Amino acid sequence: MSRLVTLFTGQWADLPLDTLAKKAAEFGYDGLELACWGDHFEVPLALKDKDYAQGRHDLLDTYGLVCKSISTHLVGQAVCDRIDERHQAILPDYVWGDGDPEGVRQRAAEELKNTARAAARLGVKVVNGFTGSSIWHLLYAFPPTPESMIDAGFEDFAARWTPILDVFQEEGVKFALEVHPTEIAFDIASAERALEALGHHPAFGFNYDPSHLGYQGVDYVEFIYRFAERIFHVHMKDAWWADRPMEAGVFGGHVAFGDRRRYWDFRSLGHGSVDFEEIIRALNRIGYDGPLSVEWEDGGMDREHGAAEAAEFVRSVDFPPSDIAFDSNFDK
Repeated sequence: MSRLVTLFTGQWADLPLDTLAKKAAEFGYDGLELACWGDHFEVPLALKDKDYAQGRHDLLDTYGLVCKSISTHLVGQAVCDRIDERHQAILPDYVWGDGDPEGVRQRAAEELKNTARAAARLGVKVVNGFTGSSIWHLLYAFPPTPESMIDAGFEDFAARWTPILDVFQEEGVKFALEVHPTEIAFDIASAERALEALGHHPAFGFNYDPSHLGYQGVDYVEFIYRFAERIFHVHMKDAWWADRPMEAGVFGGHVAFGDRRRYWDFRSLGHGSVDFEEIIRALNRIGYDGPLSVEWEDGGMDREHGAAEAAEFVRSVDFPPSDIAFDSNFDK
């Protein structure tokens, strides 16, 4: 099994796609996971211009690259969130509109439906992203949180996302939630509850990313086995967490990423605490053969150095499963 090694372009959206594609090829990548922001993949253009999608492929092909997935993290965040001024910075003007919270949520939902349609035109089968959450602010249960409030949050999620997922199903595209703090699902327990809320909708699954699980104390390898049939895409991203108490704990202490007082932080691949060999073994066991997409973040390292090193790291840790039973060598 030779998996594609791709680069998620979300952290590179300040660069034109042509510039980034050239760099990614030089870094050693096989393809790009295109973010739906910057000029990397523009949903309105994909629906308006019949040649746009093929043009994205043609541009990537110039550098020997492919595209197997796109990502809509920013707009997806607004579908269920309690909207405030922070969202204006991450949303297109036509989604933000006048900033009325329910209007923003409705326009974000329509953009997600259009993203499914645009993905189908591009010929990709997976859209990765966020869902947002109306109940993330209730994470720590004080004042005491009635279970009815949590129930209402999952009901809100299902009501808003089921019509979106129906369009994904119609278009033959999967939506892969990146399980992540601030989303409706941020660990194994909440991921199971999200699936249940949706009635196990066939278009809904997960973009597996261990970096958001390990520092929480979540078994990130067990996540693969638990949701084997719902792992639609994989992010290769590392995180470091301390083996001793720190000044700013799991919740971050309102200090910035990169601050030395933090208990955890994102690191370039191979420089953190994630056990990638066990991840690869688990992915082999469940038969995952999709891309291994590098989501590169490390506030202490030059990103071009890190991205090139990360491509090499992924190739070094990926390996095919065995196709023989070794004790069969003793059969007579």
